[in-house]
Amino acid sequence: MSKKNEKIEKTNVCRLLDRAKIPYETHTYPHEDGAVDGATVAQILNQPPEKVFKTLVTRGAKKGSYYVFDIPVEAELDLKAAARAAGEKSVEMLHVAELLPLTGYVRGGCSPVGMKKQFPTFIDASAQSQPTIMISAGKIGMQVELDPKALCTLIGAKFAEITV
Repeated sequence: MSKKNEKIEKTNVCRLLDRAKIPYETHTYPHEDGAVDGATVAQILNQPPEKVFKTLVTRGAKKGSYYVFDIPVEAELDLKAAARAAGEKSVEMLHVAELLPLTGYVRGGCSPVGMKKQFPTFIDASAQSQPTIMISAGKIGMQVELDPKALCTLIGAKFAEITV
């Protein structure tokens, strides 16, 4: 269901990538039933699941500390490894109800690009072996495919071993 060279409404993520002159390709998928899980998105877009990444937001042990982790859709975040990467004693997943007010994104459409505030971000080290990865374009039903190193540079992220 990838739509190439078709006029697609740009999201804030697309505008930020354009401004930074980072090449990307937009992919859309049907989502009439609401949010679609990442593995299904990979399947619909005919992409290997290790190339499609989900964005997870956590709260650190230090008061007011938040961290963003991007991992392949079929992987699970290793909370201990994530805490180590962030230099925290521990991290816990953010409650869904807190996601929109904190990031400006809804569950299923959360992107590491263009959050209300840029939180420390970590991308699973496996991304480095991919020429491109896919992340949410900032809304359900849309992904952007881009170079993981360019993404890392744009958002000041670090690559880290953060999955189980």
